[in-house]
Amino acid sequence: MATTALAGEPQSGSAARDDDASSAGEAHGGSRWTYAEAFCRNAGLISDEEQERLRNARVAIPGMGGVGGQHLVTLARMGVGRFTIADPDTFEVANTNRQSGARLDTLGRSKAEVMAEEALRINPDLDIRVFREPVSADNVDAFLEGADVLLDGIDLYAIDARLILFRAAAERGLYAVTAGPVGFSTAWLTFDPAGMSFDRYFDLTDDMDRVETILAFLLGSSPSATQLAYMDIAYMNFREQTAPSVAASCQLASGVAATEVVKILLDRGGVRCAPYYQQFDAHLGRLICKRLHGGNRHPWQRLKRWWLYRQYRLGRARWTA
Repeated sequence: MATTALAGEPQSGSAARDDDASSAGEAHGGSRWTYAEAFCRNAGLISDEEQERLRNARVAIPGMGGVGGQHLVTLARMGVGRFTIADPDTFEVANTNRQSGARLDTLGRSKAEVMAEEALRINPDLDIRVFREPVSADNVDAFLEGADVLLDGIDLYAIDARLILFRAAAERGLYAVTAGPVGFSTAWLTFDPAGMSFDRYFDLTDDMDRVETILAFLLGSSPSATQLAYMDIAYMNFREQTAPSVAASCQLASGVAATEVVKILLDRGGVRCAPYYQQFDAHLGRLICKRLHGGNRHPWQRLKRWWLYRQYRLGRARWTA
């Protein structure tokens, strides 16, 4: 069930907000917090009219972990005024190396609640809806209600929820963006509801097993796989549902994802949608932007998927332990 975390009743639209001062701002040392002053340094890159559009836009972000939490913080600092977030998990010590809300004082606490608090400390006028359970077929419509764009922050292995969300977003006519940490790089894709679908790009069917689906997502997200030049994939563990990930790549992911989302919300154009894929590898200093003809149905992609899945089934892959 959706709720508004730590902000009292949700505020709807700009009419419910005070342009001169926020009572929450006044409570902190007498400072008079205003939306206009908080985001005034966006001027020169975002016009006043565009800033108001961001203020009244809603971004749905499922997942508040390594990238999802950072997505929320980044867009909140850009002045987006409405969010719907979801995460059923709590913070653990192993989250410390990369997740925005993971601190000593948040261990054991709900990720969704902690990140709602973080966002409200940036903008006390936020309208933020919090789901403390996984997004599923039963609640996906409620989760996407009123959203202007979907920004994927789901864990790599939560592939079923990802499928449900991207399909529902397309049915609602919403753009959907996925950007994830890959080694010391980020790889990202944007899906136009009128263009190639998530299922079509990744070549997914309902008769595929979970491992096939995850491998298809991995290989389709970063077909060039620049990270393999320096990453030991033996640390990718399907049984434990873990994979190498560092803060630097999570930050990169949120930077490109927030830019894609803002371009979509402000109708700025220039968004390359699937079958285009992009990857920026800071470790190698490489930027890749290519059109993957046929998506994962491209012959090389199909060969890579077949070979990796065969290694998994034969128990030869070190990363399956």
